[in-house]
Amino acid sequence: MRRAGSSDLGPRLDDGLPPLRAFVHLRSATRQSTVSQYSGYFSNVHVKQHMNAHWIDRFGFLLAVSLAFCSSTFPRADQSAEYVEVRVGADRLLPEYSHLINGKRLALVSNHTGRLSDGTHIADALFRYPGAQLKVLFGMEFNIRTNDYSIPRDKEKDIDKETGLVKYSLYGEIHKPTPDMLKDIDVIVFDIQEVGTRFYEHVNILGFVMEAAAENNIELVVLDRPNPMTGLKQDGFVPDDEFLYRFGSFGTIPVLHGMTMGELARLYNGEKMLHGGVTATLHVVEMKGWKRSMWYDETGLDWRKPSPNLLTLNSVIAYTGTCLFEGLNISEGRGTDKPFEYVGAPWIDHRKAADMLNGLKLRGVVFEPVEFTPVRKPHLGRDPELSGQLCKGIFVNITDRNLVEPYRTGIALVWAFHRLHADKMVWDETVIERLTATTRLVKMIRDGKRPEEIFASWSDELARFKGRSKKYMLYK
Repeated sequence: MRRAGSSDLGPRLDDGLPPLRAFVHLRSATRQSTVSQYSGYFSNVHVKQHMNAHWIDRFGFLLAVSLAFCSSTFPRADQSAEYVEVRVGADRLLPEYSHLINGKRLALVSNHTGRLSDGTHIADALFRYPGAQLKVLFGMEFNIRTNDYSIPRDKEKDIDKETGLVKYSLYGEIHKPTPDMLKDIDVIVFDIQEVGTRFYEHVNILGFVMEAAAENNIELVVLDRPNPMTGLKQDGFVPDDEFLYRFGSFGTIPVLHGMTMGELARLYNGEKMLHGGVTATLHVVEMKGWKRSMWYDETGLDWRKPSPNLLTLNSVIAYTGTCLFEGLNISEGRGTDKPFEYVGAPWIDHRKAADMLNGLKLRGVVFEPVEFTPVRKPHLGRDPELSGQLCKGIFVNITDRNLVEPYRTGIALVWAFHRLHADKMVWDETVIERLTATTRLVKMIRDGKRPEEIFASWSDELARFKGRSKKYMLYK
């Protein structure tokens, strides 16, 4: 059994990201014949104090040449020997697609993830751009430049200190910009990094923004970014009709949609998913270099936590399933070092649960008994579920991210805990319905259906979505 914080947890897939990213950039640089740049680099590091600078220069040169050779000899995990660093839509807007905004009055929908590769926030880049006029900002409940939940929330209508512009929140009572908010706007620019999951609000805010654009004769420019969990994973329930046009389920897409923001915008338009069948005048600034098989840590892009509790890529993968525990009196690991990878409560028979779960033989995951105590972290605005209580639960140990089916993993956990402790589980059905967009899951769990029966229940609707989503995909 693992105890949270112990040293036996071993290396994780994303523990080595900074050095991995440095290596990727070095490979990219050597491909562009910038060997001398790296020779110079090595001559400036602190080891120069202990070695002759001449040998440092030679060492830097030889290392760069060796890496260039290795990068052409050993293929990446996707078996492609050619590495192309991903360039997101935000980096391409001004140098290549400025005609979409030149001479226009702009609104921007973004959050802390809306940054160029040099770290500049898209709001600042557009505000300084002389060819267009940025007039209003739309974001979530916090300042568009941070995801620190310990700071005070923005008011529904606030002022962005850096630009002096009005900033509206689309996270509270209003999800869809009103005509007054969009007065005198010609183009809405949309730039948010999403996580690949339908109930994570940004893909739904995209739908509301598209409706507002269509109804007010405003063009929409979506600056595309990667789906962090590749563009290959599609799974889970498609919303029942009664749950459409909500904050967690705007359109008829499954829990794992396997698309980028730009592709989803094309789908919303093409499949007439907006209210009344309206369509927005849409422009997607595509990425360069992204492939559907790419995980986020294979793109060369900096990792910016989409949410304070999505610490790593593994957190994002697990979140797709274990977020269901937000609707139960069970900790989903907030307030630990592995949010969404740990789930548990003081009363759970975690050893028996682990045996049940591993007996299902789900792909790419091992369920390990763990004990953990949630505490309030500096970045959290409130105490997490079961704060200060020793929880017995499960560590969702993702052993193969290409094989794992995270939504099924989460449902299996709910099933196991219910089988063992139905009398102690308290359901917040409002939250569960927001996350599932159906009444079917709770009913099947309570009716004693096994996980494989639950998984099979969405097979037809998922197959239909897979078929119709293909024509809106922009990347191979």
